[in-house]
Amino acid sequence: MITKTELGTAREWVDAGGLRTYYEAGGDGDPLLMLHGGFATVETFADFTPRFTGRHRVYSPERRAHGRMPDPGGPLTYEVMAEDTIAFLDALGIGPAHLVGWSDGANVALIVALRRPDLVRKLVIIGTAVNLAGGTPFARAMSTQMTVDHLPPMLVAAYGALSPDGPEHLPVVFDRLIRALAETTLELADLARIPAPTLIMAADDDLVSISHLEAMRDALPDAQLAIVPGTSHALPLEKPALTAQLILEFLDDEQVTPMMPTRHQSG
Repeated sequence: MITKTELGTAREWVDAGGLRTYYEAGGDGDPLLMLHGGFATVETFADFTPRFTGRHRVYSPERRAHGRMPDPGGPLTYEVMAEDTIAFLDALGIGPAHLVGWSDGANVALIVALRRPDLVRKLVIIGTAVNLAGGTPFARAMSTQMTVDHLPPMLVAAYGALSPDGPEHLPVVFDRLIRALAETTLELADLARIPAPTLIMAADDDLVSISHLEAMRDALPDAQLAIVPGTSHALPLEKPALTAQLILEFLDDEQVTPMMPTRHQSG
């Protein structure tokens, strides 16, 4: 049964490939799939998602072991979550859609674009590397030293309030998710197989090295790169208006023609 929030957003569950999936949907226009970050919920983007609903029908699903979704056991990798996302798009029949993914959600979006390019119109990936080698030295060290105690309190509180598995299950999910990036098999060369126009976004103090972001842009057939100043890995939360504005301009059918391009010039 569909219910409505005070903002008119539909709250619903759908069977997506056998996985009962919670999502919210609101707005009018071309479909846009909003993919939250690791350990996050749809509420994490409470000040971000509404900025798109004036021009897009925005669908915000939660992934397995996140938010209201139980941990069904078994593998918890980007590849598995990408298959869940593909099943979600197929179940609702909303492809091709724009995909906007942040952090872990961006890794999931990349795999969806590789496996089912027919489902992806334009792709926006925020604050992610193709693999662990693309992280900054701090990020690579953090991947081996981080514990559940390092999670932002807001994410810990949200998990405790919403997870059907109970707050005591968070360390189990943490251990499995923290291995996801290390276990991904993606390489920069794989990006050449993504036909969708892609916007790569990151903070100027993010967990991904600038050189890796540039390499991602150059590996993609049709890509743009935006570095948001004065932000960290949480740029959609820190500067939601600016981040959304850049994304909406990228999603427009008409794009600015660069007057003085140099990257593809020779000689």
